Amino acid sequence: MSTVGTERIQRIHARYLIETPHDPAAVAEVMAGEQSCGTFTRVEGETDALRARARATVEAITELAPASAPSLPNALLERKGTKGPWRRAHVDIAFPVANIGANLPTLAATVSGNLYDLGEVTGLRLESLQVPAAYRARFEMPRAGIAGTRSATGVASGALVGTILKPNVGLSASETAELVGRLCAAGVDFIKDDEVCADPAHAPLAERVPAVMAVVRDHQQRTGKHVMVAFNITDETDAMKRHADLVEREGGSCVMASLNWCGHSGMQTLRRHTGLALHGHRNGYGALSRHPLLGISFQAYQVLWRLAGVDHMHVHGLQGKFSQPDSEVTESARDCYTPLTDAVDDRVMPAFSSGQWAGTVPATWQAIGSDDLLFMAGGGILAHPDGAAAGVTSIRQAWSAARAGVPLAEAAREQPELARALAFFGKP
Repeated sequence: MSTVGTERIQRIHARYLIETPHDPAAVAEVMAGEQSCGTFTRVEGETDALRARARATVEAITELAPASAPSLPNALLERKGTKGPWRRAHVDIAFPVANIGANLPTLAATVSGNLYDLGEVTGLRLESLQVPAAYRARFEMPRAGIAGTRSATGVASGALVGTILKPNVGLSASETAELVGRLCAAGVDFIKDDEVCADPAHAPLAERVPAVMAVVRDHQQRTGKHVMVAFNITDETDAMKRHADLVEREGGSCVMASLNWCGHSGMQTLRRHTGLALHGHRNGYGALSRHPLLGISFQAYQVLWRLAGVDHMHVHGLQGKFSQPDSEVTESARDCYTPLTDAVDDRVMPAFSSGQWAGTVPATWQAIGSDDLLFMAGGGILAHPDGAAAGVTSIRQAWSAARAGVPLAEAAREQPELARALAFFGKP
């Protein structure tokens, strides 16, 4: 069967949460038309045959309890004097693959795009996204993922303990390398740049990458341990390619990019250019997700970035310092563990970060029940009163205790590093 013929029978399935003063079924039809062949009215050339081939279709509408007031302002409804009740519903829409092709930015524009601006709604959120196996196969795959990250770092089992370079900015290239050397000696598996430190004047990548990798190589030669360093190469596309080449030449295994600001096209280009692990940092995601009636859920969000070929995805941390509830962090990690289709294992490694330390390990283990994760602690390692090595040890001790079902306070009786962490950072 031809590609075109195959595409015509394939559908991308999206679920939305909407809020509207109108009939949700009518609004759903507006959504389907707006994001496929139509507009607010039927136009010349929009034949029945064309609509049958290209129009998105409403598959289901599930009405929910209404709201007492609109969640978001809507100037159009206000001008018309439209009143409630403000009806809420889940709307399932199927989009023909043939409308989009293997075009990630257009996929994002199709399932999101102008929907957020529709005059019929006072709230709209993309809740979930599913793609067919043949469609997923046309996009990039992770090069490392969970297994490749374990292989590169030599960590066959157990959580990968990582940290973030602090201070975030201000260190010179040589100072950064000195800090990385201390962290390697402390026993970390993974080190990443902060999202605000990419190519600063005081530590440009051209100087920082060689300096850091010289330390990493020396540590590997002495101990046999390769520490994965995620250099933040966020930049315009051609510059990111050059930065990735530099990291690869110096023996690095990972680069990091700020997903929302590099864009889908930029990440696809980077994935196609390099075999390095891509550490996807989601900074800015809160602007897309924090309002319950606006934006995009992590499930749908991570589908798009996994089609771009990332290997790691940030999910924030349990009992962390950010606004997300633990339930959202847990669900986000499970999304990373879920293959996009049944045809291939394209799972990615979730990165837990934000206020993490030994005391947040039990909640993480209880919620996730898996060691296939990056457990990244900045202050939880670097601020440990007995030094970074004790910080790393305290986290490993906490993981061993959590996996064995032993309370941290009990485990700490014979483990001074854990005991000091509990006393210094707070109660577990």
